[in-house]
Amino acid sequence: MAKYSLGIDFGTLSARALLVDVETGREVATSVSDYRHGVLDETLAATGAKLPPDWALQDPGDYLEAMEAAVRDVLRSSGVPPGQVIGIGVDFTACTMLPLDAAGQPLCFDAAWRANPHAYVKLWKHHAAQPEANLINEVAAARGESFPARYGGKISSEWFFPKALQILDEAPEVYAAAARLMEAGDWIVLQLTGRETRNACTAGYKAMWEKAGGFPSRDYFAALAPAFADVVDEKMIRDISPIGAKAGELTPAMAARLGLAPGTAVGVANVDAHVAVPAATVTREGVMVMIMGTSTCHMVLGREPKIVEGMCGYVEDGILPGFFGFEAGQSCVGDHFAWFAESCVPAAYEQEASRRGISAHDLLSERAAALKPGESGLIALDWWNGNRSVLVDADLTGLMLGMTLNTKPEEMYRALIEATAFGTRVIIEAFQGNGVAVDEIVACGGLPERNELLMQIYWGAVAAGSSAGGYDTIHEAAEKMARVKDRTFRPNAAAHAVYDRLFAEYRKLHDFFGRGGNDVMKTLKAMRG
Repeated sequence: MAKYSLGIDFGTLSARALLVDVETGREVATSVSDYRHGVLDETLAATGAKLPPDWALQDPGDYLEAMEAAVRDVLRSSGVPPGQVIGIGVDFTACTMLPLDAAGQPLCFDAAWRANPHAYVKLWKHHAAQPEANLINEVAAARGESFPARYGGKISSEWFFPKALQILDEAPEVYAAAARLMEAGDWIVLQLTGRETRNACTAGYKAMWEKAGGFPSRDYFAALAPAFADVVDEKMIRDISPIGAKAGELTPAMAARLGLAPGTAVGVANVDAHVAVPAATVTREGVMVMIMGTSTCHMVLGREPKIVEGMCGYVEDGILPGFFGFEAGQSCVGDHFAWFAESCVPAAYEQEASRRGISAHDLLSERAAALKPGESGLIALDWWNGNRSVLVDADLTGLMLGMTLNTKPEEMYRALIEATAFGTRVIIEAFQGNGVAVDEIVACGGLPERNELLMQIYWGAVAAGSSAGGYDTIHEAAEKMARVKDRTFRPNAAAHAVYDRLFAEYRKLHDFFGRGGNDVMKTLKAMRG
């Protein structure tokens, strides 16, 4: 009798369920369900109140609703009996965190807190905690703390403690009411199993935890704010579970809701980007896995720790047991292109795309593909959503240079693609320059599947165990179940030579606007209020 594993991926805009044959890795069925409220970055859905700049919230009720719809759909379409699903794995965008009451329910579910934006999920791209991130970095430097070195020298506003500190600073009543502050992935596991389990991946990469020493000291947190001194012991737990471990079993109530069997094994949660590494067949050093979607994460395995400027961090056993997992990233990639297609495409282009039955992205890609590297005279900085690596600065903004009255939309679109490719090259050179080998690149995620032009430009510019029918280690599962498409992109030598010249100019702009040569971006952003 065949056995199946159910994966539930919580992305920025939707939840995806995937049913896989455990023996062969064959994808049996998949289903996607969009979040009802999407990303709350302009107004709070419950009240219509306007949100300040750089906020990005979500309603956690959307996660449960989308999970139920997607899981039931894959079971229905596949015809697989619930009893043959032997394990459930959950991954989530990170850091995506929320405050909970003593019963483990989000504060925003309570009518008393429904109108307070701090009672909601703070999505990974919530950047309004930059002042708190700055304080965290300044106090760590003044005290001579060692932990920032693991993160390339800076803690990002996207991470757990800046967001937690922002709640304390701006809504102390919400902070006081929160019995727990938790990663959304861990919260989903709590809903599935009824047990609080914190995963080592998000704790290590997003919450300043390390396997050897745990969290920073109470004295450090007290130096940030006296009321923050006991944030770990009051609002979190210190028992951190390793990746690949079993978190618990599906409760009867959640089994009934999802159409699964009670007692089904549930794995410890993980970060969406990090689970892609073994899924892309990568279980060795020197191979960078790029998970390309709304943002891009760059993951590399190594046998020893290395300090790399501006990386998101290295975590022992953070991606695969026996390795240090290195992470870097770009905050705006797919978001870049979506913004342009939605906001900057002339009516004539939209009409042509509609007439031909294709999307605006397809039309722009088609026209951009006819351009030669450098032909448009444009160059851009890919900071429309701040810079994650290597500058770690959410206050940086986008730039496009070289526009004239003859500039066309496809030229701008291609310049944005090239900018994200150059941003990746900065990251690769930072890794290589600090002793982390990048000998091969594997790309996965939504963008590589949909946009061949993007890939060609990039390459031009740059928990059930074996007794239940599963596997005892991630390595064993990857050998049997992992898949990667046999599609290779090779650099065009002529294009590469042009991109080298363009990259040199990108570097000048990158350092001038990103390293303090000119803070006009931050000045303008502050004026925006």
